Amino acid sequence: MKNISRRSFMEKSMKATAATVVGSSFVLGSKMASAQASVKNSFSALQFTQVKLPYAYNALEPNIDSMTMDVHYNKHYATYVKNVNDAITAENIGYATEEEFLANASKLSAKARNNGGGSWNHKFFWEAMKPGAIAPAGKVLDAITGAFGSLDEFKKQFEKAAMGRFGSGWAWLVKEDGKLKIGSTPNQDNPLMDVSELKGHPLLGLDVWEHAYYLKYQNKRAEYVTNWWNVVNWDEVAKKI
Repeated sequence: MKNISRRSFMEKSMKATAATVVGSSFVLGSKMASAQASVKNSFSALQFTQVKLPYAYNALEPNIDSMTMDVHYNKHYATYVKNVNDAITAENIGYATEEEFLANASKLSAKARNNGGGSWNHKFFWEAMKPGAIAPAGKVLDAITGAFGSLDEFKKQFEKAAMGRFGSGWAWLVKEDGKLKIGSTPNQDNPLMDVSELKGHPLLGLDVWEHAYYLKYQNKRAEYVTNWWNVVNWDEVAKKI
C-alpha cells in the first residue's frame, strides 16, 4: 500500500510539475507575443495626416485657381499621405516623428521617402499661403534685407532657384546656423532630409511641380512664380524665422 501511495504521489507530483511548466511556458509565450505585437505596433505608430486646407479652394484666385487647388489637395496630396502611411505599416518603419522620419530619408525605401516628403512638403506649402497677403514687414523684412540686401534681390534669387530646378521639385528659403539661404530640391525632397544638398530649417517653400500650376499657367512656370508672391503668408514665415 505504501508503494502504491508513493507511486501515486510521484505521478501526481510529476503531472503537477508538467502542468506548471506548460502553464509557465504559455504565460511566457503570451507575454513574448504581446511584447512583439507591441513593438510591431510601435513601428506603425507614426501616421502622416492630411491636414485641412486653411482656406477655400478659390481663396487664392486669380493667382492660383480653384480647380488646381482642388486637384492638388484632394488627388496629389491625399495620395502622398495614403502611400506613406501604407509604407510605414508594410515596412515596419519605427520613427516617432515626421522630422525624425525625414532626417533618416537615406534609410527609407523610395516609396516611403517620396511620399513622406510629399506629405510634409504639401502641409508646409498650404500654410505658406493665404488670401489677401501683404508685403513682409518687421523681423521678416529685416532678416531678408540683412541676408540679401533688399526684398527685390531676395525675390530675384528665389525665382532663379524656382526656375532653375529642372523638372519637378521645390524652391526654399531656409535658415541654417542663424543665416538665411535659398536653394532647391528635386522631386519631393526637402532641406530636413539627410539626403538633401540643401540643409536648414525651412521658412518658405514653393512647389514647382507642373501639377501645382499647369491647369492655369500651362508651361509658364515663370508667370506662376511671379504671381505666387501675391499669396505668400509672411505671418507664417515670421513664426519660423
